[in-house]
Amino acid sequence: MSPSPRDAHPILQQEMDNVSQAINKTINRLLPETDLAENHLYDAMRHGTLNGGKRLRPFLVIHSAKLFNVDPARARRVAAALEFIHCYSLIHDDLPSMDDAALRRGKPTVHIQYNEATAILAGDALLTLAFEVLSENETHEDPRVRCNLIQAIAKASGGHGMVGGQMLDLLAETNDFDLGTISRLQRMKTGKLMAFACEAGAILGKAGDPQKRALCNYAHDLGLAFQVTDDILDVEADPQDTGKDTNKDADAGKATFVSTMGKEQAKNRAEMLVHQSISHLKIFGNRADMLKDLALYVLERRA
Repeated sequence: MSPSPRDAHPILQQEMDNVSQAINKTINRLLPETDLAENHLYDAMRHGTLNGGKRLRPFLVIHSAKLFNVDPARARRVAAALEFIHCYSLIHDDLPSMDDAALRRGKPTVHIQYNEATAILAGDALLTLAFEVLSENETHEDPRVRCNLIQAIAKASGGHGMVGGQMLDLLAETNDFDLGTISRLQRMKTGKLMAFACEAGAILGKAGDPQKRALCNYAHDLGLAFQVTDDILDVEADPQDTGKDTNKDADAGKATFVSTMGKEQAKNRAEMLVHQSISHLKIFGNRADMLKDLALYVLERRA
């Protein structure tokens, strides 16, 4: 029996656990419980952000920032803001009008636990909170850095990024997309936010263009590999392992890497993308070992 990703990469897994704990503490501080009437909204926001998750995007922020000796507290704030946007997208993605999912991270989705209207508002509030966090002096004393972060995350999450990718994802249920369109869909839906996660560390560290470009290229390939493996898990994983419904894409008749290429070719493509992503990190030498190990983890993950 082959070792699990946790057994094969114990140092990486320990660091992923450390990042997850640190980000959860930051999220908990930024989303305090309240006695005010709107506490129901904050309960839903907390449900959507604090019920598990791999925290891959925060991991990328923190370890790209480490390459430039960025203050860890600043990196954690940016990582939390990014996770707010990611979790808002999941809350909306799970709605009956989109994927109509009942499970997320092994727990009832926000619209199931609360109601559909509250889920929409919780997503909206998380999105706006992300920009509030990035705009504050505590994130960085240089207003140009804060503006660059806000501009970059807005581009990554908007109509030419994650939201546009989600639109293409919905269209994939009724249109026959070729491999190029599916790749573009996933680069927008998944890859853009992952690219921001790595670019954010470089922005915080005021790094040069070659370093920014290397990290963005790494993240784009990693994001695409992540989505390919996600498509594979959707058809072969156990829902108890993934913590969410499986076979959703096939049931919806949605074009995916697996439906277009077949499972074996999809696995080969994921492997190629992972090794390609690692090649972009040569500029950083062994200082990027955690980022390299994370790419291999994405290839081997089972959930």
